[in-house]
Amino acid sequence: MTEMVRPGPRTATAALPVLAAGAVYAGASWCFAGSSAPSGALALVGGAVLVLGVCAAYSVLVGGTGGLFGALLLALGLLLAVAAADQAAARTATATCAVREVRTRVQSSAGEGAPPARTVYRFLLDCPGGYPAELKEDRPVAERGQRIRVAFDPAHRASPELQGRTRPWKAGLWAAALLALSTVIAWAKRRPYREDRT
Repeated sequence: MTEMVRPGPRTATAALPVLAAGAVYAGASWCFAGSSAPSGALALVGGAVLVLGVCAAYSVLVGGTGGLFGALLLALGLLLAVAAADQAAARTATATCAVREVRTRVQSSAGEGAPPARTVYRFLLDCPGGYPAELKEDRPVAERGQRIRVAFDPAHRASPELQGRTRPWKAGLWAAALLALSTVIAWAKRRPYREDRT
């Protein structure tokens, strides 16, 4: 008597996070690419439908609390994949901008074991031509009245970044970790069956 794992929907579900991440990253990269990409509104709606649809399918296929928890991890991983695509997008133009105002906002997390509070810095800018009008960073890169170099996409598809500051690997690593966890949850839900070899 041997115990084997029956290939089927549960095993296929384990591949869903990787396939979905590839589709989302490719779609986001295309949307940030430029002239042949769809409008921003269409890209946003299409991306939201894809992410919600994949997460709903994952939750149903895996089932139970594991399915809900795994779907949440999957959603976060897919959103981080979009962030990585945004940060990897080409920003072919640069501008020297004056910092008009600096605003801060503290993002706190609730619950035991939650990450510590994070401060987001929003720099309101005066740039030649009026764009970009603001820049968001997780650290204070300049004070009011100072000038900074900003890299941006002339088509306004990718968010502006401090010149030389794009780091797609950070969001990519977090996305990979969350997608790996959702894959492990789906893989663990496989149902064994017994085969009698006597």
